[in-house]
Amino acid sequence: RGGGASRGGFSRGGGRGSYGGSFTPSGPPASVLPMGTFLHACEGEMVCESINPKIPYFNAPIFLENKTQIGKVDEILGPLNQVYFTVKPQEGIVAGSFKAGDKVFIGGDKLLPLERFLPKPKPAPG
Repeated sequence: RGGGASRGGFSRGGGRGSYGGSFTPSGPPASVLPMGTFLHACEGEMVCESINPKIPYFNAPIFLENKTQIGKVDEILGPLNQVYFTVKPQEGIVAGSFKAGDKVFIGGDKLLPLERFLPKPKPAPG
């Protein structure tokens, strides 16, 4: 019977919503932006092609256009000029129930500019 103390010490940032007062982290954003189009389901997840020039955060909530949350960004794949991402559907959402071309949306605060992922130009010596 091994001591399971080393399992699950999740120390990735503590309390939720620790900045500022009254907004609830789980509520939908005021507006959502088109993030991608559904391609197909794979192993229970949704594979989507990005149509947004920015890169989504990992674990960013993904919505339908009516702001119903359908899941979270799980993986980001592909080259910078053709980004794909997978969405892990939340409870009650079936990845296979979407049709190819269905749009998925994201809150504008959950995007990173592409420049963050490009190599920085080296300053001229001297």
